[in-house]
Amino acid sequence: MNVAIDPGTPAARGKEAAGGRGAVRVAMVTNIPAPYRLPMYELLAAAPGIELKVFFCSGREPDRQWDLQRLRVPHVFLRERVLTWRGRYIHANPDVWPHLRAFAPEVVVTTGFNPTHLIAFLFARLVGLRHVAMTDGTADSESRLSPLHRWLRRRVYRRSQAFIGASEGSFALYRQYGLGEPALYKSQLCADNRAFETAAGARRDVDLIFCGRFVAGKLPLFAIETAREVAVRLRRRVVLLLVGSGELEPAMREAAASAAVWVDACFAGFARQAELPAHYARSRLLLFPTVGDTWGVVANEACAAGVPVIASPQAGVAGDLVRDGENGRVLPLDVARWADAAAALLQDDATWQRMSRRCLELVRPYTYASAAEGVAAAVAHAVGARAAS
Repeated sequence: MNVAIDPGTPAARGKEAAGGRGAVRVAMVTNIPAPYRLPMYELLAAAPGIELKVFFCSGREPDRQWDLQRLRVPHVFLRERVLTWRGRYIHANPDVWPHLRAFAPEVVVTTGFNPTHLIAFLFARLVGLRHVAMTDGTADSESRLSPLHRWLRRRVYRRSQAFIGASEGSFALYRQYGLGEPALYKSQLCADNRAFETAAGARRDVDLIFCGRFVAGKLPLFAIETAREVAVRLRRRVVLLLVGSGELEPAMREAAASAAVWVDACFAGFARQAELPAHYARSRLLLFPTVGDTWGVVANEACAAGVPVIASPQAGVAGDLVRDGENGRVLPLDVARWADAAAALLQDDATWQRMSRRCLELVRPYTYASAAEGVAAAVAHAVGARAAS
């Protein structure tokens, strides 16, 4: 795979500002090898002018069941030290320091504010390197941070040369800290659009699909309740496909059994990446209730398969990839409103077809190549900032 930095793009302009330097050594320090980011890393590593190494804090966090293929990007797995605090996983890997020293990067990119990220940032500061901050977070997802967390972000952002965000919500977050153009770059979260679009077919025998971990923050019980109310409005039994696994599965099976007169709930279990396109290909609507997803790659997958999405405003995709009335609905977490919207779409084929086509149009720019270009542009800007300083 390869991704070119085209003339005239921000990355190319940044490279010119840096004096047309050769390959820039870039250290990416991130939590875990998330499958929706790995293809972007591979493209970035293959980009002319970049020598990339990714430093992973851990191979996998305890609540993830991702199926990971062999990593095709230069990488290091740091010695795992994962702490749990109020349901969050905190990475503390002091060995990131000697690993960074051995790699000798010119630019350090950190994707969060775990102790490991802060150690990497401190290394960059003390050695005199450029630092690029990268986040999937949004102004909404970070609205309840403590004063200490906000202070840390201000300190890091004030000493960074470029900023990468996954969404418009990420840009809104950066602007709250007084950051703006031209130092903001977007690296979208993506799915393999072609795989989902190719799989989509005429057989849509599933009314509703829920895809994600079966945990409280994803609201799978809300999805089952919504499906029941949709069936009542349609006066027929609806098919609900539940893809995933997690601690709420026993409660979900109990709720599904109670609603069995109205809902044919099909538990598909945890699905590997290669299995997901076939699930979406069968489905008509994605239910994406959430109280805290900073983005929601499930929406990319659904849109690439031509499946309209009903999402809560708390989802990062809301108003960005998922636009109310265009390719789905963005609604408060109210079962009656969700059921009304879903029932209306399931009964109105013309509107469903229009939204399905709009899904394909809106998701098209969300590609791994574009995401890699965003990171490359931020790196070039950071190097150019040093050359100009």
